[in-house]
Amino acid sequence: MPDHFISQERAETDLLDCAAFLAERIKSSDGHAEAMSEIVPRYLAKGNVDLAAELANAVADPFSRDKLLIIVAEKCAELGDDEYALQLADAIEDHGLRAQALERVALVKAATGDVAKAAEVADAMAHPDFVYAGIAVFHASNGDEALADAALDQIEYPAARVSALHQISAARIGNGETEKALESLDRAIAAGLEIEHDEEKIRALCDIGTVFIDADRKDRAIETFELARGFAELLDNVHRDVFLVNCALGFLYSGSSDLADRALDLVTDKTQMASALLGFAREHWKRDEKEDAIDTLDEAYEILRSQRDAETRDSRARNSLLGSIATQFAGFGKTERGVEIALENQDPNEQMAALSQIAQILTVQKEDELARQTINSIGDDANRLFALIAVADAKQKIGENADSLARLNEAATLAAAVPQLSARSGALNEIAERYIGREMLEQARNLSLENLSVIAEIKDESSQAVLLANLSDMFGEANFEIADGEKQHLAKLVQKTEW
Repeated sequence: MPDHFISQERAETDLLDCAAFLAERIKSSDGHAEAMSEIVPRYLAKGNVDLAAELANAVADPFSRDKLLIIVAEKCAELGDDEYALQLADAIEDHGLRAQALERVALVKAATGDVAKAAEVADAMAHPDFVYAGIAVFHASNGDEALADAALDQIEYPAARVSALHQISAARIGNGETEKALESLDRAIAAGLEIEHDEEKIRALCDIGTVFIDADRKDRAIETFELARGFAELLDNVHRDVFLVNCALGFLYSGSSDLADRALDLVTDKTQMASALLGFAREHWKRDEKEDAIDTLDEAYEILRSQRDAETRDSRARNSLLGSIATQFAGFGKTERGVEIALENQDPNEQMAALSQIAQILTVQKEDELARQTINSIGDDANRLFALIAVADAKQKIGENADSLARLNEAATLAAAVPQLSARSGALNEIAERYIGREMLEQARNLSLENLSVIAEIKDESSQAVLLANLSDMFGEANFEIADGEKQHLAKLVQKTEW
């Protein structure tokens, strides 16, 4: 029998402990790993590092185990237990993940000002460049440019130098030190041009161009995006169009519609072209060019609709974009059109997400009847319920608290009709959290008892453990003590478990 770390007594008196108790006894390797991926971070959030480490180390799947040990090691570094953090990092079997753990531990130390420890860890690493980048960012944030430059000089990998200079530049812009930021950005461009991998180089240049926009140096942004566009045009793989779209949008945000159009003319993939036009439409709307915005959005939709299956490289990306276009039509006041396009979506999840967002937009626009009709057009009971909760949130944001509560109470009533138990549990948890936000603790408590009954009916042990862990968050937020009602449910769950 494998070692277990949660006793029956603990499991019957604490939701998270009960979740861990159930998870420890899951026979499926994948199910055990899935549950522990939700449970271990919650113990870390409570500061229970030792138990989190034991639970992580007991995961049979090597990749999942190593990923969990990384986050435990990082937490130890945050708490100042560097020796334990490094022990956990050394226990990681995969060489790449072990290096990642050491890097994250060192970056925590650099960010918190323990530069000596960060440098010590870096000295033991084969590729410490991003740690030196973190050290450089720390020194720059303290105004010590000499030490920042010394750390930058230690970096051999140009992409790490770009990363450091990018962060330093952004921080200087935030502090109003624009001239210093521009100097850092010039150095970032020079480092970016040294990157050998073309895609990485283009991505770095686009990121730098965006920071130039933030610095209100659109002329320099255009120069940088032009560099990126030149490299992107030479690519002969699927990333070419993605980067050309990034450059087109960069030109647009920098104030050059002509260069934006030229870059877009080079794009051949219809999904990417439509994605760019969606960005163009939003920018037109932002500039109060409403007619141009709607015309451009129309063009994006027509291009995407004309894409044949044989032309589609990524159907998931296409469906996601179609949902975004539908939602944007509603945002532009073309609600009926938005709903029609949302209902065309072949991905039910994307369809639901778009309809839910449209209902929220209509709520903000005080079109309650249309919002209700939109929610009713969602076929799945669970998705319709989550959309109703989202509308309640929208009502609260615009100050219509009574209507918001009415929608929330309606959702609580309708939850019992959701046939999928996991979805019902998730909805009950969402509603209870909102009751807590309104200080309606009795209602939240009643829903928690109902939720425990639902969780007890679920056959999949991994889902049970995950949902209990989710419920424990709500109890922690409300500072609820485990009462007799909850203890009875937990005892039943524990007693059902095969030892």
